Amino acid sequence: MKLSATLRIALRALRRNKMRSVLTMLGIIIGVGAVIAMVGVGNGARAQVEARLATLGENMILIYAGSINSSGVRIGFGNAGTLKTEDAAAIMREVPGVTAVSPETRAGVQVMLGNQNWYTNLIGESPEYFDMRQWPFIAGASFLEEDVKSAAKVVVLGQTVALQLFGNEDPIGRIIRVKHVPFLVVGVLKPKGLSLQGQDQDDVVIVPYTTAMKRLTGATILRTINVQAESPEIMERAQLELSDLLRQRHRILGSRDDDFTVRNQQEIAEVATAQSKTMFYLLVAIAIVSLVVGGIGIMNIMLVSVTERTREIGIRIAIGAHGRDILLQFLIEAVTLSSIGGLIGIVMGYGTAETISHFANWPTMIPLIYVLLAFLSSAVVGIISGFYPAYKAAALDPIDALRYE
Repeated sequence: MKLSATLRIALRALRRNKMRSVLTMLGIIIGVGAVIAMVGVGNGARAQVEARLATLGENMILIYAGSINSSGVRIGFGNAGTLKTEDAAAIMREVPGVTAVSPETRAGVQVMLGNQNWYTNLIGESPEYFDMRQWPFIAGASFLEEDVKSAAKVVVLGQTVALQLFGNEDPIGRIIRVKHVPFLVVGVLKPKGLSLQGQDQDDVVIVPYTTAMKRLTGATILRTINVQAESPEIMERAQLELSDLLRQRHRILGSRDDDFTVRNQQEIAEVATAQSKTMFYLLVAIAIVSLVVGGIGIMNIMLVSVTERTREIGIRIAIGAHGRDILLQFLIEAVTLSSIGGLIGIVMGYGTAETISHFANWPTMIPLIYVLLAFLSSAVVGIISGFYPAYKAAALDPIDALRYE
């Protein structure tokens, strides 16, 4: 029998039971839709993390003060004053492969211009910080090393602060007050958006770290040291060497805990994506279960179909149809059900991903390769689940089939 004739018979059989066919496809639709939506949300989350991680700069290693025991309580990083400016200088001087170091201190401050005021984040840094973070200026320029040495009262504004204080006016050369201390605005930074923690990176004023420590906060220690390695290949080695150097400088011997925490960009990304990975695996499990259930549903319905059409099969064999024609017919029915279900699932997956993107403000990315894999998976499920019913139909004895009631 010609393949076209077998295909027509298979499609006609599916059309006779439209509701049954739709319900049979439902498991495949849900499974494939879950795969597509999962891939879209997962890739979107990863891309968002990578984009925010890129705002840290290239080959960055971050050293946080902290992770010490104080009266039996373990203090998290960033919450204990254990780093000094001398540590930053020693890292730059003694660790091979380090191209730039910027000591960092932070505080919350009130900034004022006339009757305008804004509470923002104060960051004390070195001039290298802007190149390390790959943070360009839209107006003005960075402060200089001479400003660091003299603890000069100069400030660089993030875009959010510039808009709040100056609106559309040019801030360069203007005087603002930071904690009632007058500062000269020398630069305005290009917007960076949200950080990995979801904070506005542009809601910030940046001054020389010596200025922040001597004139604004009175701090004598650092919360963070930003370090840049010359290439990704040496980051791990540089991280180990600067850890050893800090242990020596802080006189940490033997198995005693470090009083600092070192993180590189990859480690920060892994922490940031831990929750999205859990959701990813959960959705994968749901998708696999849905596909398996869909496959079982197709097999079940095809077995019922073989039983219902036993006499029809017997008549076809009696008038000349071969076993392979019967086998092919039922395989076509199973693959058609799973393939159509796969296509509908792809459309639903796209729709679900776009809905999530719209209402949750969450980017989605669905590479074509995953769409093809999802569709092929649905076709394979159809072949596997339809083979046994098709084989059973092809193996029917025509005489027994014709006598079947």
